[in-house]
Amino acid sequence: MAILPAGAFSGPEWDVGPGLWEAVASGLGAQRLARMGEVTGELRESGVEMLLGDDDWVVRRESGIDYGYRMTRCMFSAGNVNERRRMGEVVSEGEVVVDMYAGIGYYTLPILVSGGASLVHACEWNPEAVASLDWGLEANGVEGRCVVHVGDNRETAGSLAGVADRVVLGLLPSSEEGYGTALSVLRPEGGTLHVHGLAPAGEHGAWAEGVEGELSGMRPGSELSSSVTRVKSYAPHWDHVVLDVTVA
Repeated sequence: MAILPAGAFSGPEWDVGPGLWEAVASGLGAQRLARMGEVTGELRESGVEMLLGDDDWVVRRESGIDYGYRMTRCMFSAGNVNERRRMGEVVSEGEVVVDMYAGIGYYTLPILVSGGASLVHACEWNPEAVASLDWGLEANGVEGRCVVHVGDNRETAGSLAGVADRVVLGLLPSSEEGYGTALSVLRPEGGTLHVHGLAPAGEHGAWAEGVEGELSGMRPGSELSSSVTRVKSYAPHWDHVVLDVTVA
């Protein structure tokens, strides 16, 4: 499978029929050819377009973990590779984790395979992503340590009050709507939140203060400490960042 950048060969001068895609694929040594698109909608659906071949199922191996998904239906951000690896490193063995926006298992799988969490509650409402998550759990031999909650996490996480040592909020452009639910599933004595969002380049600290202020207002009396990790450049002058918040 070869994946072309968005907009590649899209001008009218390239409208020469299917033979073009066969020639491009041959030149790249590929049997299937696709073109990148924009992730859209609340379900974060992929905008990838198949140009040659009908089978859009792919398997990526990263840090010894297999991710399988239909690339025209589910997104996969290669730029988040370091954050996926980091999630497998920061989790302590035996922890219970809630992944509020699990997708195909971007963070759930490293947390289980590399981090050794005893249990992950993975929340996801995109049926295509759920199918890929189920595949990934079985392919990596960790299906026995994950409970998948299908549907809107504002509803499905209602049964998880007070169970989590750690909560992942990996939604862009903002996971703000999940703050209240995330705090509710933390253990009464506290835990750690990993809050993803977009911050202006060079102003990560101001963004972090805003997030921490919102969380403090939702959990009066708690002590919060935090640190920011830059994941990648998201757009001109904007970065994808993660705020690790310890709640005590």
